[in-house]
Amino acid sequence: MSNGNAIGIVETSSIARGFKIADTVLKTANVRMVVNRTICPGKYMVLFGGEIDDVSAAVEAGLVAGAHTVVDHFMIANLHPSVFPAISGVSHLPELQSLGVIEAFSVSSVIEAADAAVKATPVQLINLNLAMAIGGKGWVSMTGD
Repeated sequence: MSNGNAIGIVETSSIARGFKIADTVLKTANVRMVVNRTICPGKYMVLFGGEIDDVSAAVEAGLVAGAHTVVDHFMIANLHPSVFPAISGVSHLPELQSLGVIEAFSVSSVIEAADAAVKATPVQLINLNLAMAIGGKGWVSMTGD
């Protein structure tokens, strides 16, 4: 990612408030929108990246904009570079070896798990699925020895 290596998310139970959060986040700091959409079951996710200070400020502003509708939020500084392509579904791997899958009940948890996995072990991320059409769950697939 060209404009930083931090990622932030604000997840809300209100779709309308999700649009307000996205607007606020982009107006508050120099961040790039990664994912901005509805997710199951009836929630809204605002996921963005940038420099650590910008992402931190954007998360804080998103929490204020989301108020009582925020159901989850987080920020990871120094995100492993392979996480962004996995979120976008553009990981290019020459060949798959063994397959590993982590499933979680929240978007935040699965992104944190993916980041931890690639930092701690010699695996490559294949895909990160963020709560679409699977009851609000997230999952990450990876390959390695």
